[in-house]
Amino acid sequence: MKVMIRRSPETGLSIYVPKKDLEEPIIEVEFEGLWGGWVKVANGWVLDLPEMPPETRLPVTVVARKRGGEEA
Repeated sequence: MKVMIRRSPETGLSIYVPKKDLEEPIIEVEFEGLWGGWVKVANGWVLDLPEMPPETRLPVTVVARKRGGEEA
């Protein structure tokens, strides 16, 4: 699923899923560099993110894969 990842001063890192009109803060990351691992969002979803260069600028739209079930 396509998600936009962005950083804001109020919430830190968050994801936005346009297809579901859903925005949730990222509460846990597998790797400090963000890319190539999983992220956990406040609603309980765990998403696998693609490999990208560490210097990738935010906001960015990527294709993420939802763990533990069907792709949303």
